[in-house]
Amino acid sequence: QVQLVESGGGLVQAGGSLRLSCAASGISFSVYLMAWFRQAPGKEREFVGLINYSGSTTEYSDSVKGRFTISRDNAKNALYLQMNSLKPEDTAVYYCAAALRRYRSSSSNSRTETYDYWGQGTQVTVSS
Repeated sequence: QVQLVESGGGLVQAGGSLRLSCAASGISFSVYLMAWFRQAPGKEREFVGLINYSGSTTEYSDSVKGRFTISRDNAKNALYLQMNSLKPEDTAVYYCAAALRRYRSSSSNSRTETYDYWGQGTQVTVSS
């Protein structure tokens, strides 16, 4: 049974930082392309960024580039999202997602249908 479990969300003031984690089980984590998405109330799920199987390649949306960093620890089957300089517009439920595919530069990387497995999400609220 595949499980992706996010943790680390919470309430933080604007300008602050949070680190989200995603614990994976039931998959060969080290071969999966991993991503973070987020969904604010009343909005569609939005791509945040991804990391390839080895951690050598990352991509970020323009809205978080330079503020957020994705990393992974394949020995621990864990994915991370370090979020710095948080803004109220970063408020959303954050999801980790896994895709059994090699990384390639493609617009499909940011599409939800590309990913095979999803976590249940963790709430991040940034107050102004």
